[in-house]
Amino acid sequence: MLDRLELDRFENVHVEDTGRTGQTHRVRLDEFRIELTGYCYRMLGSGFEAEDAVQETLLRAWRSADRYDERIGSLRTWVYRIATNVCVDMLRSAQRRALAMDLGPHARFGDALGPPLDDVRWVHPIPDARALPEDSAVRRETIRLAFVAALQRLPPRQRAVLILRDVLCWSAEEVATLLESSTASVTSALQRARAALRAHPPAPGDPWKPSDAAQRDLLDRYCAAFERHDIDALVALLREDATMSMPPFAWWLRGRADIRLALSDPEASCAGARLVPARANGSPAFWQTRPGPDGVHEPFALVVLDVADDAIAGIVTFLDAPRLVTLFD
Repeated sequence: MLDRLELDRFENVHVEDTGRTGQTHRVRLDEFRIELTGYCYRMLGSGFEAEDAVQETLLRAWRSADRYDERIGSLRTWVYRIATNVCVDMLRSAQRRALAMDLGPHARFGDALGPPLDDVRWVHPIPDARALPEDSAVRRETIRLAFVAALQRLPPRQRAVLILRDVLCWSAEEVATLLESSTASVTSALQRARAALRAHPPAPGDPWKPSDAAQRDLLDRYCAAFERHDIDALVALLREDATMSMPPFAWWLRGRADIRLALSDPEASCAGARLVPARANGSPAFWQTRPGPDGVHEPFALVVLDVADDAIAGIVTFLDAPRLVTLFD
């Protein structure tokens, strides 16, 4: 970790960049932080690890800034090359992160939750503000939990190629420069990555559009039904094949019938809980809060939803709220 003095110097360092126009600009490395965090998150599947990877990337860039040569590639390509190397290093001995639906068949209501799995097994959420630049044209659905989980099936190099080409829309030549490879090799890796995603596609989910009136109405009804503890109204908003999971448990349910039984279980009742809007993974999300001993509501879970065909398609409830709050500020 950087000490305070080193961090202050690091965050204000500038590097010469001629860019594509041939014009020289003084660019502060920290200006790349949000877009790099989105890239590293897609590579690693964890908001916490993405933050660490970006910190390491910018530190390496700062320490080697005097060796940057614009004749070899743009500053952005140079910084992304460092980020890619950092992520690949972190993935060498890592276990593939996943969602519960990727770990085994669905349970039935009444089945035991089982033991919680290690933190390293899970795809974790990330705040939109840390991964999606406000002026970015990058599609919000590319940080959906299901999409990021699908990416984790790919080998690191294919993962990087697919993200750079299909998500960030880099040209094959730019990616080849970044990876110090050939255009033909990049094209081949992209074809293999696309084929793997077709074989194991992400769970359904429509692009989340905060300005869409129909989607807002769906969420308003969901929140109202939840806070009334109206199970019938809640279940009516679900797709017939909706899923529900609760990391860190591998237990998950599929279908309205079992989800209804789980929501109706008096031993796991959410009566008295509230939902507070959040922004996570380019999807509708809420902090689920409960009153503490002093009556003040505190978060105990982060709920991330998938919406498809004007209905709720997936509910992922992350139970590690105290840790996640630190990431979401």
